[in-house]
Formats: sequence, structure tokens, C-alpha cells
Amino acid sequence: MNTLPIRTYGDPVLNLVTTEIENIDAKVAVLAETMIETMYEAPGVGLAANQVGVQKRLFVYDKGDGPVVVVNPVIVETDGEWTYEEGCLSVPGLSWDITRANVVHLVGFDLDGNELSIEADEFEGRIFQHEMDHLNGVLLIERLDADQKKEAKRLLRQRRFPIASHDPDGLHLL
Repeated sequence: MNTLPIRTYGDPVLNLVTTEIENIDAKVAVLAETMIETMYEAPGVGLAANQVGVQKRLFVYDKGDGPVVVVNPVIVETDGEWTYEEGCLSVPGLSWDITRANVVHLVGFDLDGNELSIEADEFEGRIFQHEMDHLNGVLLIERLDADQKKEAKRLLRQRRFPIASHDPDGLHLL
């Protein structure tokens, strides 16, 4: 099994905005496959490229129907609100009630370069919004209100939350 280390809270790579993928080629396909294996091993339901140190706009997910790869995703429309407990592979072991849009319309591309257009609600829509946050350099903790954020940071300090080691090659996989 080929996996990559998942970057965790405190790693500055998680706060950087990712860049678009210009060519969907074999390197992107290999990265996506490795990310899928990493996501399953974690275990998780979604994983953004920057969570494994790659500053490109790509995420993988599996809501239970098999893995999906989305390249250069954009949320073009949202509607409603839905509050649900949400965790993150980059902040393992912690979760909070987060309010997000209930319905989203996501567009992007698959690994063959075909355009994707997916309307999703509740759980799948939440996955899209969570992974898009990652690609935009926003970590789950930033979605908390002031009191929650203060408590979250206290918990993270208390746990002496480890910062993933920096893999200088991880930023250059593409």
C-alpha cells in the first residue's frame, strides 16, 4: 500500500491557497490514487491535496459509493443551512458542530478531463465544502465561533498536538 503522511494542525502548508492543475496527466492520476489509499488508511471520507503537502487543487472522497476524484473544483452555488458534527484528518480526534450550506453545486473535472457537475446535499455537500476549505487554506478550526475556537486551541495545546514533519519533496510532486 502506498500512502502519504497527512499534515496536521500547526503545519503552515494547511494555511496556503492551492493552485490549479494545468494538465491532468499520469502524475495527477498517481497522486489521486495515493491520496485515495491514504484517505482509506486514515480512515476518512475526504482528503485534499494540501493535506498531503501538495499545493494543487484536487481532492478525493468516498461517501460510501466508491472513490471520486475532483480536479480544480469550484462551488458555484449554495443554499440553506445544516449543522452537523464535523471532524478533520488534519485535526484528528476532535470534532465540532459546524454550520454549512445544506445544498451545494460543485463543478470540476475527473481524471479523464471530463467536466463534473454535482449537486449535493447534507453529507456529500458537507464533504465538498470541507475539502474546498482545505484547498483555500482554511482549517476546520477557523469555522468555529470565538468561544469554540478558544476551547479548541486550549485542547490542542493540552494535547501538545504534533505538527507533521515537513517533507520538502511533498510540495513538488506535481
